[in-house]
Amino acid sequence: MTIAVLVLLGVTAAAGLVLTAWGERWRSPWAAVGLAVLLAVAGVIAWLAGAASDRLAEAAAVTAVLAAVCAGGPVATAVLAAADPAAAGVAGGPQDPDILRGGAWIGALERAAVAATLLAGSPEGLVVVLAVKGLGRYAELRAPAAAERFILGTLASALWAAGCVGVALLLRG
Repeated sequence: MTIAVLVLLGVTAAAGLVLTAWGERWRSPWAAVGLAVLLAVAGVIAWLAGAASDRLAEAAAVTAVLAAVCAGGPVATAVLAAADPAAAGVAGGPQDPDILRGGAWIGALERAAVAATLLAGSPEGLVVVLAVKGLGRYAELRAPAAAERFILGTLASALWAAGCVGVALLLRG
């Protein structure tokens, strides 16, 4: 069963990479739902499987970080798209590419840092990661659309990373 968890996490990471490479063509919320279903199935299997050997638990941790980093972008983008007021005709919504430029790279690094702190057993590290991100974007967050994009993107990204790591932690027993 542990191998199934590794495969599902690997498929989640690969699907995230493919969706990211496809760019605009995958902006459907169903892509994010599919990734979430893969992660949920991996979580259920990991929960049922119980503790794994040290090697498999380590492999699951590495694969979980890959899934967090690679598949978190499509998930965060889908959340931002679902909340986009530009769809209702309001300009400058959270999907505006000029708001918070570099967010995709920052999000990937954020998910890696969130996953690493949780795997290291240091939830206090989450505070540091999110504080550094907030301080780095502080000057840009005065615009309401930027603040909305920051909050939604950060929460979606951090929750996705925590979910991926949670699957790996289930195998630690």
